[in-house]
Amino acid sequence: MVSGGRVRVLRPEELGAGERERWREVRARSGRPRNPFMEPEFADAVGRVRPRTRVAVVYEGSAAAGFLPHERGPLGQGRALALGVSDCQGAVLPPGLTLDAGDLLRACSLSSLAFDNLEAEQDLFVPHAAARYPTFVIDVEKGYAAYEALLRVRSPKFLKTTLAKERRLGRQVGEVRFVFDEREPAALRTLMEWKSAQYRRTGRRDRFAQEWITRLVHRLHETREPECAGTLSVLYAGDRPVAAHFGLRSATVLACWFPSYDQEFARFSPGLVLHLRMAEAAAAAGVGTLDLGRGAAEYKDSLRTGELPVYEGAVTRPGVGAALTWLSVEPSRRAHHFVRNRPRLAAVAARTLKGVGRLRRP
Repeated sequence: MVSGGRVRVLRPEELGAGERERWREVRARSGRPRNPFMEPEFADAVGRVRPRTRVAVVYEGSAAAGFLPHERGPLGQGRALALGVSDCQGAVLPPGLTLDAGDLLRACSLSSLAFDNLEAEQDLFVPHAAARYPTFVIDVEKGYAAYEALLRVRSPKFLKTTLAKERRLGRQVGEVRFVFDEREPAALRTLMEWKSAQYRRTGRRDRFAQEWITRLVHRLHETREPECAGTLSVLYAGDRPVAAHFGLRSATVLACWFPSYDQEFARFSPGLVLHLRMAEAAAAAGVGTLDLGRGAAEYKDSLRTGELPVYEGAVTRPGVGAALTWLSVEPSRRAHHFVRNRPRLAAVAARTLKGVGRLRRP
């Protein structure tokens, strides 16, 4: 029990049709961007590859009122759903449902709940955040022509250069063709290979070396629901894929997730061309926002029209589990935060990672 209702902790597949419909209804009425990471279909997919995935359902009387998707670790250490991979996290709660974060954790038998991309306006958890970061967005609500006109004013050299490279790619390699929603599994495998090579090249951990992430992406590629559809976008030159991106799409938001390109064609900036074509196709499909995710990158600075806040931190209850959460997360988080906020240090760190990546190459 919590103040305001009863709580049941279920596996995602145990949610009934009425509970799923209520989840979607709360999201639709929230007024927040309909980010597909916050939909029940994403929880279903994660539950298939992460056995400790749970959904806490808060009831008012006999009716489901709110939901907290999460993963439960040893000693009750909780994590936001797909922590470290998902780009939007939090509870699905209607306005007016009064809860206490500690009481909710207790009802879930959790000693803590860590998050790294907490959605803005998560009033239950934001007070417990340790850091705030921007997530960059492209607004195409008024159509692609309006977005391109904005780029012509704000970043004329970037747009002119990128479009010129697209034309040169067509002349020198083959006719440029873009597929917004590619269903060919081989194209997804190619993207994963490019992305793994990029992670190694830049000295970062290869996410696709983790089996559960690979399985999750394949499962989401097969997910075709209105508010959570896996979307693989591919830029071709002739018959060759030269850049690709896999993300999740709702009716209004394209959550950008895994972009990469063939290094052989780097001189044509195919990743930038790909993002422009994604923005164009998304606008044509009625999607108003492309969420580029947290983390600074030069290409995001060139493409973005604005930003939204996301939060990192943890809610804790007194006990061993909470202490272990703090010890395992907080020192590293503080170090990363220190470096990110000092451009010279960040530049040195990036060069060091690239050096490590070169040493790792066979």
